Amino acid sequence: MDFIDQLRVLSTRIGSTKALIQTEEATKNAMVMPFIQALGYNVFDPLEVTPELVADVGTKKGEKVDYAILREGKPIMLFECKKAGAELNINHAGQLFRYFHVTEARFGVLTNGLVYRFFTDLEQPNKMDEKPFFEFNILDFNERDVEELKKFAKTAFDLETILTTANDLKYTRAIQTRLAEWMINPSEEFVRLVSGDLLGNRRFTPAIKDQFTLITKRAFEQLLGERINERLKGAMAPESVTVSEPVVVAQPAASSQASTSSQDEPQVVTSPEELEAFHTIRALVRNLVPSKRVVMRDAQSYCAILLDDNNRKPVCRLRFNNTQKLRLGLFNATKDEEQFSLESIDDIHKFAEQLRATVSSYLAPIGN
Repeated sequence: MDFIDQLRVLSTRIGSTKALIQTEEATKNAMVMPFIQALGYNVFDPLEVTPELVADVGTKKGEKVDYAILREGKPIMLFECKKAGAELNINHAGQLFRYFHVTEARFGVLTNGLVYRFFTDLEQPNKMDEKPFFEFNILDFNERDVEELKKFAKTAFDLETILTTANDLKYTRAIQTRLAEWMINPSEEFVRLVSGDLLGNRRFTPAIKDQFTLITKRAFEQLLGERINERLKGAMAPESVTVSEPVVVAQPAASSQASTSSQDEPQVVTSPEELEAFHTIRALVRNLVPSKRVVMRDAQSYCAILLDDNNRKPVCRLRFNNTQKLRLGLFNATKDEEQFSLESIDDIHKFAEQLRATVSSYLAPIGN
């Protein structure tokens, strides 16, 4: 099984059991140890993974770090664990800071079983940074995240390779966070920057600020939609195919008339809203199936989201033709459609469990 498939299996299991995990010890057993195992380290070999590694740090005697991954008898990675879902911040990493200073490990990992934050010493040698350079969410990851995580796997671990890319990762993540904030709420300085050459000699008045803030947000949204559209071209081709509906056989006498009618029908156009929704749905079910198995087929009346490009496996329907009234069609066990109104594309997240349940129903072995 490929590394990414192992992570998907683990993600599915953790997603379905995380509500039952109430203690730190249960988190370590049910979440963290399987994660370390997925990286290729034998959690049952104390020469490779040592639980509760003890070291005297200054005046503190007998302190323990939850797990230390060893190579040739020396720690290379330290794990500090909190209970599932607990808040993670730098105040929870005290033991990691101290252990990082007195051991040869160059990487510290703070985790709550769901999110794994990786630290090293980019700012000052032998002193763990206060900000992680990489973060991995077992319930929400993409292929790029997996490629970065794979560098910590036993078969691929190379200290110099990771440290070489760690600095870029840290600042890339910081810039992405800043850009994401500006997409939602552009700062005045950013609006001034992007509008400066466009205003000419006009003063940057409050009215101009409000106008160009809206324009900047709209430009971000349109640019993102265009980029998504470009990436999806070739991965899907718009087709006028309905989902799980009876096949209608055309009458011979009406064949020429039907042909003429089809030529007069308008072309199917996939809207940015449909593309954004498709991208969102793919992300929501990514822990169950690879993204490429979730396919869009756009039609005149609605846009169908299918598993494996199979109209017998409808995931949902996007009824966005009236952009003032977005509706999401979900299917029950008998494939009857029930429609729900959406205030925005983000509302699709409210139906994540139903979408995952629908996809899961197509993955169940026949006869179960």
